[in-house]
Amino acid sequence: MKVVFHVDEVEKFAEASKNIRNLFDSQPDIEIILVVNGSGIQSYELQSARNFIAQYPGVSFHACNNAMKAFHLAKKDLPQGVEVVPAGVLDLIQLQEQGCAYIKP
Repeated sequence: MKVVFHVDEVEKFAEASKNIRNLFDSQPDIEIILVVNGSGIQSYELQSARNFIAQYPGVSFHACNNAMKAFHLAKKDLPQGVEVVPAGVLDLIQLQEQGCAYIKP
């Protein structure tokens, strides 16, 4: 089973984190990807997000390069382990084509 969570607002990162934590804790063999774009990209600068990422190394974290440009973020500003993708929307489409369930908290 594979699932992609989509966060495009800073305020939604905490809710997505709770959802991911609950899902991962109940289904540890699930493949989870979190795609962050739009203003949500600023979430990766928060200490709470950095702590969450460190606690869940089995989760894949993606950052939209377009959003990074819009909010003046560089790869070095992101937590270690976050993968930069060219476009968050395209990433979401590709992940869903690969069979990921889509969740938007």
